[in-house]
Amino acid sequence: MERAPFDLADLSASHEAMSDARVEAGQRAEMERAKRSFWRELPILMVAALLIAMLIKTFLFQAFFIPSGSMQETLDINDRVLVSKQAFRISDIERYDVIVFDAPNGGDGRDENLLQAFGRNVAESLGLSTPRTEFIKRVIALPGDTVEIQDNRVLVNGELLPEPYLRPGFDMRDREQITVPDGHVWVMGDNRNISDDSRNFGPIEIDSIVGRAVVIVWPPSRWGGL
Repeated sequence: MERAPFDLADLSASHEAMSDARVEAGQRAEMERAKRSFWRELPILMVAALLIAMLIKTFLFQAFFIPSGSMQETLDINDRVLVSKQAFRISDIERYDVIVFDAPNGGDGRDENLLQAFGRNVAESLGLSTPRTEFIKRVIALPGDTVEIQDNRVLVNGELLPEPYLRPGFDMRDREQITVPDGHVWVMGDNRNISDDSRNFGPIEIDSIVGRAVVIVWPPSRWGGL
């Protein structure tokens, strides 16, 4: 019986096919390892992202959700603004600044457990809810200024305060002149008909200010500085 001739081309093709198969198997294994690694690392990445968001909220910026119409037309319900917590460390408070501050009454007093507190802080860090103990208003008068309301107008230091941001049709009760104490500012909402502000709770302490609202970040159609 005659033996078939040895074919180098067939041998080379066989080795090449085996090599390709090994490479393909190695690539599949590498992809599987990458997938497993991704899913193992995903919880760590999520926790790290939340921690970074909370640190940014605590020391630098906070996304603030607008829950009411007290600042219309400047800020609408459901707007989200970015609040700089360092703004007044590098510059003084000025009249017309839009600020976020701790509620003078200390919040609503609701009790919450540790898990609820953590969830609330996460939501506040991402701007998904507004802190229940914080207000957002406009600075009207500074320490040492006098404020009074006459005939539906605000007078600061005896002069009419220009307020082009006010919506038409508002109504304010007259208020006798008051001098803003040192370490305090007088704040009011732009929607004077419904705003709970210094007309009700008086001047607020500067130490209670969380930061200055600097820009509307949501919705995109309302992007812009404040």
